[in-house]
Amino acid sequence: MRLALFDLDGTLVDRHSAFGDAVAALSRSHGLGPDVEHWLLTELADRASAEDFARVREIFNIDESAGELWRAYVDRMAAAVTCRPAVLGSLARLKAASWSIGVATNGASDIQRAKIRATGLADLIDGIATSGDIDVRKPDPRLFELAAARCGTQISRGDWMIGDNPENDIVGGHKAGLMTVWVRGRPWPESLSVPHHSVDDVTDAIDYLLTHPPE
Repeated sequence: MRLALFDLDGTLVDRHSAFGDAVAALSRSHGLGPDVEHWLLTELADRASAEDFARVREIFNIDESAGELWRAYVDRMAAAVTCRPAVLGSLARLKAASWSIGVATNGASDIQRAKIRATGLADLIDGIATSGDIDVRKPDPRLFELAAARCGTQISRGDWMIGDNPENDIVGGHKAGLMTVWVRGRPWPESLSVPHHSVDDVTDAIDYLLTHPPE
């Protein structure tokens, strides 16, 4: 059984669009005001954790606990995030072709798993590894190795990593011994080694895996 590991945010799901909606909904429902909303949009643009809400609570003297705010944010993100039906369909085809499918993602465990459950990805994924699980982040090879282990296997020749981040996903995948497919969107740093294949959409990456034999 061949293994395909995927990044989550920006590859399988659209975090960018969901993020603004989630912060706006959280601010409205908790009466946080425009200053707090602006802080959240700025500080959490790349990633969010429970510690961020401890900071915002202290800075703005908010009565609610950091834990309550974090749980509310997780719920709002899960409600707002989407995975396109075409992506779900492509993953189902990959699974039907006897591939093992995993996710290797940076981010807090609870919020990343909430996104996976809310979008229907949980039914198609064999194993998930988040940076919050072992306190290491991509491009550290250990996160890819953990994702493979949670799929019940280990990284071997012919296995792949698919993601949109040149350093975290592609360089990290190389270091872990994986073939790589880059989902274009960000600028490619000239100093980095090139991916094995590049596509404009994650569905194209899955089509490539399904139509090309192991190298």
